Amino acid sequence: MKKILIIDDDLHIGNVLEETLTNEGYGVTRAYSGTEAVLVLSKTKPDLVLLDLMLPGLSGEEVLPHIKGIPVIVMSAKVDIDNKVELLLGGAVDYMTKPFHTKELLARIAVHLRTFNTFDKPKVLTFGEIELASDTHIVQIKDQKIKLTRTEYAILKLLMQNPTQVISKAHLLDRISEDTPDCTESSLKTHISHLRAKLCGVNGKDYIETIWGIGFRMKG
Repeated sequence: MKKILIIDDDLHIGNVLEETLTNEGYGVTRAYSGTEAVLVLSKTKPDLVLLDLMLPGLSGEEVLPHIKGIPVIVMSAKVDIDNKVELLLGGAVDYMTKPFHTKELLARIAVHLRTFNTFDKPKVLTFGEIELASDTHIVQIKDQKIKLTRTEYAILKLLMQNPTQVISKAHLLDRISEDTPDCTESSLKTHISHLRAKLCGVNGKDYIETIWGIGFRMKG
């Protein structure tokens, strides 16, 4: 599930956006001021941000530099072309003038999520001797290809994208659910066990560590 952060102090607009995005299958987080937005961004990384400019505390223009590696769609009643250009050059990927139609916003969100996932993510992930090519789905250790199931590949990819973090079972299931809807909480342990065995079978190393009661992470 893709996560979207709405930064807007207008309760009515925020409620409409949250309902619309939730109905489309997105996870939604909200911030009602620029200061709160910076705090939220320091603790979590959404897949896309909807940013209003007229905010209490820090303005949208002041919040924008705090958003790194995440596509930002600015929403504002300001129509000045110089303001739009400045924001786009400052890191925003799009600018929508209020009022706007939610269908158009949803289309732009889908486009930017697809574009960001395609062009801004590394195509080859590495951890120790493991290489994972996200474009070809080839996983190998020391040039030896490892045949993984779709679920095993999705698990390994997520762990390698966050190599220093402990990924909880709930978060793991949530993030891979789009690619592996058949993976359940009861079968997750079996999938990871098979994945560990396949990786270990190449050079005897155990690359996945179980943190009991919490989740899993890559092991150096």
